[in-house]
Amino acid sequence: MSQDTPRPPRMTTTAGAPIASNQHSETAGDRGPVLMQDYQLLEKLAHQNRERIPERVVHAKGWGAFGTFTVTQDITQYSCASIFGAVGKTTPMLARFSTVAGEMGAADHERDVRGFALKFYTDEGNWDLVGNNTPVFFVRDPLKFPDFIHTQKRHPRTNLRSPTAMWDFWGQVPESLHQVTILMSDRGLPQDPTFMDGFGSHTYSFWNKDGERFWVKFHFKTRQGHRFYTNGQAAEIIGHTREGYQEALFGKIERGEFPRWTMYVQIMPELDAEKTPYDPFDLTKVWPHADYPLIEVGEFELNRNADNYFAQIEQAAFSPSNKVRGIGYSPDKMLQARVFSYADAHRYRLGTHYEHLPVNAPKCPVHHYHKDGQMNFFGQVTGSTDAYYEPNSRGGAVEDPSFAEPPLRLSGVAARQPHRQLIDDYEQPRALHDRVLNDEERGRLYKNIAAAMEGADEDVIERALVHFDCISPAYGAGIRAARAEKAAKAVAAE
Repeated sequence: MSQDTPRPPRMTTTAGAPIASNQHSETAGDRGPVLMQDYQLLEKLAHQNRERIPERVVHAKGWGAFGTFTVTQDITQYSCASIFGAVGKTTPMLARFSTVAGEMGAADHERDVRGFALKFYTDEGNWDLVGNNTPVFFVRDPLKFPDFIHTQKRHPRTNLRSPTAMWDFWGQVPESLHQVTILMSDRGLPQDPTFMDGFGSHTYSFWNKDGERFWVKFHFKTRQGHRFYTNGQAAEIIGHTREGYQEALFGKIERGEFPRWTMYVQIMPELDAEKTPYDPFDLTKVWPHADYPLIEVGEFELNRNADNYFAQIEQAAFSPSNKVRGIGYSPDKMLQARVFSYADAHRYRLGTHYEHLPVNAPKCPVHHYHKDGQMNFFGQVTGSTDAYYEPNSRGGAVEDPSFAEPPLRLSGVAARQPHRQLIDDYEQPRALHDRVLNDEERGRLYKNIAAAMEGADEDVIERALVHFDCISPAYGAGIRAARAEKAAKAVAAE
């Protein structure tokens, strides 16, 4: 080693003791058995056994990067959130994109909804926005969510994905057809994460310095344009790589081709929710842009890859329970449930104090009275060594009433009650099918649905087709024609 070559750091055990040899186990003679006293070997094997943590129940396969959010328009009339405080203000952030159904080893280029999760490290705490690349979802009531996810996972007997399970569920839950139509359209298979939009999907709320509340929908429009693959193109790509999304996102950022998205919001005055012809808190519905146009807020750019994927992307934990002053919730049933379920999933997957991991830790001072438990590697953060309870007179952190959210208007009786239908579940997917998609896009939609139905039981398919007929007779007829064409090609190939 020359004098100009920097000396590499000394290898040590996890306790810091220098390691003399990392090439040979300690044995009784050169051919003898391994000694139990080889603590270095035992430590290495024991750690390897624990290198994998439970994968996410949903959104297991993901790709992420760090970046910066910049405010471009003043929306302080709607929200007092510090992140929106001034035009030009920047906030560091983390984004993670993902598939929903596939496991960690799934191929990136599979037709699936894509997760679109954002963590903003604001100066008043972390704000997480956990969304998808679609403005709606399959169900509106969280009691249905675990059952829906079961249909996307493996059959308990065959250990294979089950088309029958998927279409059996969708055919009995017509509220899902809006999302199914988007999933089976071109938007259901983006070429890579940079070519897709993102949505908060849920209805959230803003509140301003005067305590006025507004309902809000978040939109993130890609600046790269929309590009998609057909099923056939995706299958060919999977034959070459199962990591196409990771390769694309990581590679673009490494080359300095930083992807960007523009953030928009739809704003609804609080009392408008009582007179819309649809339920504005229904996750299976969108708000018409003609009534509530998009308002530009800012843009974010992803410009830094993680230094360690596991530490900074796999251990990243996003949850709608992370909100800040000026941003609140709504009566959206699915959002209310996710406030609990996401954080609880992280406590199971990562540990009790997951938010003290560096990637999840806020950039602002943190003081709380959570105590002990698994993964408490930071000690006491109450602000005083003698204050481990609250209230106290020992100098511990205290509440600040100036951050209180204005009261949320609620009404009605507590009961297990069905959703009050203001418009049917066919109207919005009908508008998407009839007025938004062109003939070529509809043709691909029919073929994609026909392909997704392959292998499902016929009675299940027929029940689902009835719902597509209700959306539009042309919709149902198009799927039937695509199925017939597919069957004819199969016979001709025999």
